[in-house]
Amino acid sequence: MKNFKIQQFRRPRVLIVGCGDVGMRLLPLLTPHFRVFATTSQPERRAELRAAGAVPLVANLDDPASLRRLAGLAPWVVHLAPPPAEGVLDSRTRNLTAILPEQGRLVYISTTGVYGDCGGALFDESRPVAPRNARALRRVDAERTLRRWAQRSGAALSVLRVPGIYAGDRLPIKRLQQGTPALIEADDVYTNHIHADDLAAIIVRALLCALPNRTYHAVDDSEMKMAEYFDAVADAFQLPRPPRLPRAELQQVVTPALLSFMSESRRLKNGRIKRELGVRLRYPTVAVALQCKDM
Repeated sequence: MKNFKIQQFRRPRVLIVGCGDVGMRLLPLLTPHFRVFATTSQPERRAELRAAGAVPLVANLDDPASLRRLAGLAPWVVHLAPPPAEGVLDSRTRNLTAILPEQGRLVYISTTGVYGDCGGALFDESRPVAPRNARALRRVDAERTLRRWAQRSGAALSVLRVPGIYAGDRLPIKRLQQGTPALIEADDVYTNHIHADDLAAIIVRALLCALPNRTYHAVDDSEMKMAEYFDAVADAFQLPRPPRLPRAELQQVVTPALLSFMSESRRLKNGRIKRELGVRLRYPTVAVALQCKDM
């Protein structure tokens, strides 16, 4: 990792809370320079985490007692765990802040869904949040909970607002094979994207370089509507493009959860991650990624 110098005789400690797919991509970037502790709620994943160079810890954010051993463990924290599936509050983040260190540094992975529907507007991180569903409300609650913790403890908080994450094994192949319809052009929405490997790299840069209490759009340079994205993936894998329907017809054939993703349109500027964090995207657009065999 360029421009990253740490005294090797005493590696600093980093705690990854919720070490799923992105966390596993993060580990090889951190383990050469940090002693990394990674939590999982699945005991059977301990061997996988250990093989990747992390010290595995079984912890459940829904069980505050299981978090006690994490208290003061590491001054640097990456919070990747999602909120609960129900409600408008993120009780998991609230439980986590009870054991977080003072004067530490934390990077929280939030969502661009906190902005709600923006009618396709192009904007930067100064736009106020306007969540439209419980899923986004939980993320807003997590962000506010962490900001209160940072102010109270004197810690440095960075919030990365992340859009749809994709990778070679995180593409809508099954949806395309099933022929799930997309919206016609007139009704379609703008979506934002980031490759999982680029997100892992952005997290590292945020740990090292982010300004305290700063929000960043962790998005790539793509400017695509949702159906255009599906078409690009279909073409890359020689699959039929999805049929197009007006919104009034499509809402009769897709799940409410899927419809909610197809009801919010926004375009996010990413200049801040480039200026302040020095991010250089490996996959600047979805089109570039789909041309790479090793995506």
